[in-house]
Amino acid sequence: MFTGIVQEIGEVLDTNNTESGLALDIRTTEKFLENLEIGASIAINGVCLTVVKFSKESVSFDVIPETLRVTNLNSVTKGSKLNLERSLKFGDEVGGHILSGHVSCTASSKLIRTDNEVELVMQCSKDWINYIFLKGYVAVNGASLTVANKDSDTFSVYLIPETLEATNLAEVQDGDLLNIEVDQTTYAAVKAAEARLEEIKE
Repeated sequence: MFTGIVQEIGEVLDTNNTESGLALDIRTTEKFLENLEIGASIAINGVCLTVVKFSKESVSFDVIPETLRVTNLNSVTKGSKLNLERSLKFGDEVGGHILSGHVSCTASSKLIRTDNEVELVMQCSKDWINYIFLKGYVAVNGASLTVANKDSDTFSVYLIPETLEATNLAEVQDGDLLNIEVDQTTYAAVKAAEARLEEIKE
């Protein structure tokens, strides 16, 4: 599990196609990798991946085809900036909200900057927009954020300077696909309500 508080921005050192998908090597800091072990989980742009090897200032993962199909990791190249978060440990502070690291969908995005604020607008598939609620939590590229606006197929969040500096969201270009994970508590509540309504109809 994760908290949606991005701990570091990593840089892609290399990507290589393999028989099992994609080998992904990311540069990070020695501090971020402190006490890391092979097999540990790290969220990369909100995607839970397993560490297969690491060195003093880099860490590597194998990304399977299914993960590439449903996330934006299929578009990363050398030099891409990725949000990183180590898995939650017992006793850690939950600064955002609990994330599973399982991406719900990707959303086409647009960053709107004005003199006073920065709004990130995302177009979400109809399969998932119903699980996103005004003022509720949503994870965007692994960052825990609060939904500010929503309509039938889009939603938006506002980014404070700290979020812009601590994540890769400041670099969003029009049309970029971002990883979205809906709040699991909200998802479970809506699914339960939907099931109950179906029982009543029957």
